[in-house]
Amino acid sequence: MKRLNPQHLLAITLLLLPLSLVIALTLGPEIINPITLLTGDAGQPANQLILEKIRLPRALMAAIIGATLAVAGVMMQGLFRNPLADPSLIGVTSGASAGASLMIVLGAGSAIGGVSFIALGAFAGAVIATTIVYKLASSSSGTSVATMLLAGIAISALAGAFNSFFQYIADNHMLRQISLWQMGSLNGSNWQRLAMAYGVLGLLLCWLPRYSRALNAMLLGESEARHLGIYVDRVKRQIIILVALAVGVAVALSGTIAFVGLITPHIIRLLIGPDHRYLIPGSALAGAILLVLADAVSRIAIAPSELPIGVVTAILGAPFFLSLLRQQRNTSLIAR
Repeated sequence: MKRLNPQHLLAITLLLLPLSLVIALTLGPEIINPITLLTGDAGQPANQLILEKIRLPRALMAAIIGATLAVAGVMMQGLFRNPLADPSLIGVTSGASAGASLMIVLGAGSAIGGVSFIALGAFAGAVIATTIVYKLASSSSGTSVATMLLAGIAISALAGAFNSFFQYIADNHMLRQISLWQMGSLNGSNWQRLAMAYGVLGLLLCWLPRYSRALNAMLLGESEARHLGIYVDRVKRQIIILVALAVGVAVALSGTIAFVGLITPHIIRLLIGPDHRYLIPGSALAGAILLVLADAVSRIAIAPSELPIGVVTAILGAPFFLSLLRQQRNTSLIAR
């Protein structure tokens, strides 16, 4: 496959992102003429209210969450040197799910500073799961990526068991809340939550590209990266902490949204290659576009009802994941 110029890809995605936002603002149970968006006149007062209170904060939330999950996927794939890696490998998503389920079962429905206790429980669960995985993988000789992968699988299974237990003891209303949260939704987006998301996740997205050189070196192997002057163990520790923080916040705000962190970096890598200087920003822009459009689809697929956005991303991502597995199998057979 012929690769694109990385700068051209960045320019294309920069143009497509505003277009996807316009599409997201236009589509929904109430279709709004895109011409009125460009002129700044939304027409009827009801349309103005829909745009300002619902669609605009939701579209902007989708953009920052999509960018965060995609960049987290890039960092994990670079760290594990495996295109099939994603943030859930270190237990972030499963820990967040267990934490959110616990808060729902306890009936913690109130909020602090616009952030619900369910979101806080999800973030706490993500941090606890990642901390345990990191502690299990760390020793005096450094941090083992292979051990981290195995520990992540074990902790994810344990968190899944806790989550199943919470679902078992939940009543019908709690069980529906847990199910909807696990399927992902941006329905609760508002300007207060949006300010927090862009304040925390925006800062992390600006910081993570600093690891581009280290990840490029680590593609050659850890020993080669050390010879190039990279402090490998420190870089791995910092990446794990930052990714856990970013994904924990994203999952707390939107619930579980599958495959964005897996398929987006892989598509961009196929288009421009493995250079993280371009792969990180390219994946961020593509992830934002993907989730903004997926959220628009979720609003119109079964209108006037709403399809959970995690269902939409899974429908899009699962076939691509299967084709990726098939491609890797065929490549391995040819190599033999």
